[in-house]
Amino acid sequence: MSTGAVPTELGTKPINALIRQYAVPGIIAMTASSLYNMVDSVYIGHVADVGSLSIAGLAVTFPLMNISTAFGTLVGVGAATMISVLLGQKNYKVAGKVLCNDISLNLITGIVFTAVMLLWMDPILRFFGASDATLPFARNYMTIIALGNAVTHLYFGLNAIIRSSGNPKLAMGLTLFTVTSNAILDPIFIFTLDMGIQGAALATVLCQCMALGYTLWYFLNPDRFLHLPRSLKMFRVDWKIAKDSLAIGMGPFLMNLASCIVVLFINQQLVKWGGDLAIGAYGIVNRISFLFVMIVMGFNQGMQPIAGYNYGARQYSRVREVYLKTAGWASLVMMLGFVFSEFLSGPMVRIFTSDPVLIEKASHGLRVMNLAFPIIGFQMVTTNLFQCLGMVNKSVFLSLSRQLLFLLPCIYLLPPLMESESGVWYSFPISDTIAAVITFLMGWSLIRKLSKLKDGDDPAILGSKI
Repeated sequence: MSTGAVPTELGTKPINALIRQYAVPGIIAMTASSLYNMVDSVYIGHVADVGSLSIAGLAVTFPLMNISTAFGTLVGVGAATMISVLLGQKNYKVAGKVLCNDISLNLITGIVFTAVMLLWMDPILRFFGASDATLPFARNYMTIIALGNAVTHLYFGLNAIIRSSGNPKLAMGLTLFTVTSNAILDPIFIFTLDMGIQGAALATVLCQCMALGYTLWYFLNPDRFLHLPRSLKMFRVDWKIAKDSLAIGMGPFLMNLASCIVVLFINQQLVKWGGDLAIGAYGIVNRISFLFVMIVMGFNQGMQPIAGYNYGARQYSRVREVYLKTAGWASLVMMLGFVFSEFLSGPMVRIFTSDPVLIEKASHGLRVMNLAFPIIGFQMVTTNLFQCLGMVNKSVFLSLSRQLLFLLPCIYLLPPLMESESGVWYSFPISDTIAAVITFLMGWSLIRKLSKLKDGDDPAILGSKI
């Protein structure tokens, strides 16, 4: 397997240049991914007569989408992180095995998830908050999404590996392709072919199928330093590699799983205190908020191969530098998100719906929910740093603390105290603030320990874990 020239620049090129090279494509890709989801909501929200209920039905599927994402990240993030570190160590043979393992595990988890969803679709959707009015819309959308789940897992897993192996522009280009093609197919399927919410789901799956086809072709090129072998024997699951990969991916997996659990309780509380339209409002607020969150995730994606490679190469000063600079940019992005949420909530919500009641609920929710945005950018980056360096326990703790330890209790305590759905919205900034304080303390401790290491030192001199 040829080494290629791309990975070595991660350890030599100036950090600012690397952030531009790796983070900008990641930002564009993640922003496009957010817009990908928003496009569905915008078109669905303007379907004649049933737009508001369609939005609510779509929002009910969010927990299931989070579960699917959780299993995808469990496999894909761990594989991408391992490959970054292995490239830093010049271990190309094992990196190739990790790539094959990633494909096999993604296919297994995707097929199992599809089977479970199709067998128990209605009970699961009702469990996650679907009512008699919203169940048909949620079922019609989720059935098609479930059928394409294996494709979704495989595409996103391989896209992460393309980025981690030194080709962030291609990863970005594939994401932009899915967004653009989805925006074109959505109105055709939804309005022209009169397929409604099913058309939005079908457009999503078809776009991912096309992107996956090119991705597989890319990895079949034997001239690349990381490529798929011709022998099917290489795709047998190596459980040692799988164990290491899944351990690294456990943090984002639990974060997404916790998000699923929290959304379940959010939906239940919103229905109780505000009805179906309150769930629809949360669906809109979630889409808008995620636009800014995904930009920060783009920065995280850019940081991941740089931090992982340099940690593997024992260049700790570069690890510190990329973390601090990424955290600064992330904080700026979330500050802008705060400004937009507080002062432009109405115009942003109207993009999704013309229902005056839904507009009022969503505008209020957006202003309250994102009050703590300015302080959570660095929180996301710090959690990602622990993941990049393979510090699973700390990454898992930071991933779970905000949602399960702080947000979940607030969701149940505040609405009765405030006697309205506003209690759900205020739960977010309160939990974000507490989690940000804890993240700051843990991140500061990590950076202090990394500062004690000189480039080239064995990290074991500070103990088995830093």
